[in-house]
Parts: sequence; C-alpha cells; structure tokens
Amino acid sequence: MGMADVSSKQITVRKAKARAEVSLPDFVLEKIRNGDVPKGDVFTVSRICGIMAAKETHRLLPLCHPIPVDSAEVSVKLLPGGVEIITAVIVQAKTGCEMEALTAASLAALNVYDMCKVFTKDIVIKEIKLLEKSGGKSGDYKRK
Repeated sequence: MGMADVSSKQITVRKAKARAEVSLPDFVLEKIRNGDVPKGDVFTVSRICGIMAAKETHRLLPLCHPIPVDSAEVSVKLLPGGVEIITAVIVQAKTGCEMEALTAASLAALNVYDMCKVFTKDIVIKEIKLLEKSGGKSGDYKRK
C-alpha cells in the first residue's frame, strides 16, 4: 500500500469537473433564496468551502498527492427541490485533479447541510459524481 508513483510522469495541464446535489424541503430553499439563514449567505460560504477543500484534498485523503491547484471554481445554484454544486479544478501536475473536484463538491454540499440543519435534518446529499476530466495518461472522460 502507498501513494501511486508519479515520479516518471510529465507535468501537464489537467482539468476536472464534479457535481453534488443537496435535496432540501421547499421552506428551506425559500429561506436560502431570501437570505434568511442565520449563519449567512449559503451560496458564498459554500463556494469558499469548496475552494478551500480543493486546495486541502491531500490533507483529507491519505494517499492523495499534494498538487498545486491553479484554479478552483465552485458554483452553487437553486434547483427545484434542492441545491446544485458544480466544481471545476485546473492544475499543472503529474497527476490528475479529479479528487480535488470531487472533494470540493462534497465539502460544499456538507456546508449547505451545516448551514441549513437549523431548520430541518431532512436534508439529503446525493449524486456526488465526476462530470469530466482531461489530461494525463488515461485520457479524457466525459459523463454521458
């Protein structure tokens, strides 16, 4: 067991996008929409949380390489019945950034839960998934 050996790989530009969805009751979505959440703006705090998570992924996943994150973007928007989080990470590294994008989406979703749990515990984080990745030996991937 150990980290993957990437010493012989070339540094290339690698990109990854991920998505998470958080199901929330309509009355909570209304609170988010109206800015009535006691901890503050759910969108802004979740974006910051996701960006921080992307940069710290190697500290959370024991066998994940520390890689320099050149760009991390997190979008958070209301959907009927919930919140959608889309993350995009770009690096120049010897290994991909799928875990950084997935971690960003996961932690941003957990942040939505944390900020909204005051209203209800009937919150479900679901569909955390990789949407696409590019760069590296394994080539490009795009979810159908």
